[in-house]
Amino acid sequence: MNIIETKNISYHYPDGTQALDKVNFQVEEGKIVALLGPNGAGKSTLFLHFNGILKPSSGCIFIDGTEIKYDKKNLISIRQKIGIVFQNPDDQLFAPTVMEDVAFGPMNIGLPLEEVELRVKEALKKVSMEGVEKKPPHHLSGGEKKKVAIAGILAMQPKIMVLDEPTSGLDPKGASQIMGLLYELNREGMTIIISTHDVDMVPLYASNMYIISKGKIIKEGSPQEVFKDVKTIREANLRLPRIAHLMEILEKKDELPFSKPYPLTIGEARKKIKEEFK
Repeated sequence: MNIIETKNISYHYPDGTQALDKVNFQVEEGKIVALLGPNGAGKSTLFLHFNGILKPSSGCIFIDGTEIKYDKKNLISIRQKIGIVFQNPDDQLFAPTVMEDVAFGPMNIGLPLEEVELRVKEALKKVSMEGVEKKPPHHLSGGEKKKVAIAGILAMQPKIMVLDEPTSGLDPKGASQIMGLLYELNREGMTIIISTHDVDMVPLYASNMYIISKGKIIKEGSPQEVFKDVKTIREANLRLPRIAHLMEILEKKDELPFSKPYPLTIGEARKKIKEEFK
């Protein structure tokens, strides 16, 4: 079942600039889906439609099979189902302490104080940030801020988490920790949607992916299906995952027998090398 589905949505900014052009995007419940595209392609704009922050100029959006309505009651309900983590956590963290920040959402929907405190505790534990409740968010590192921003969403207990460039600005260890956390949340049943430039990460985590360019979806499918279309990847100013790029070079420059589709991960590469050089 598709938990999110957009049907031919287009969006124009107030100055008339078209940001999305008849976008069709489906996310199956319980999956990790990646959206790739260069800067300015429309990734963030598309994400802001998922919980009603933006309303399409045309087309419609379905959440759990029900079309989004833009009255206050329906938007509150949708925003409890779908949490968005922005690219820059400083855009999301504003309270004097971590605890107040994570508690903001549950407090805002009128939950009892005991329930709010329980949710805050559980959310911070899930992101391995226990013990920082009284710290000001601006005293945290970039990776810690990302985790607290995610905790603020988790405290709302959504079915879907949407993350805009979740690993940007992080060192390799911090990026790995964030993706490991998202993988665990997905294993527990949460649907995860991420936008990213990190083509090496996508084959490791995503079951399905979309490429967006100039406001249009130009390719969709499994990572294997999408990355074997090298022409489209490069036309979208993206690149192959490094493992696949290496295999491409070895085939073309050194005439080694690596046929398409190229492997996308180290595990796939080891298997292919063993098969090719038996």
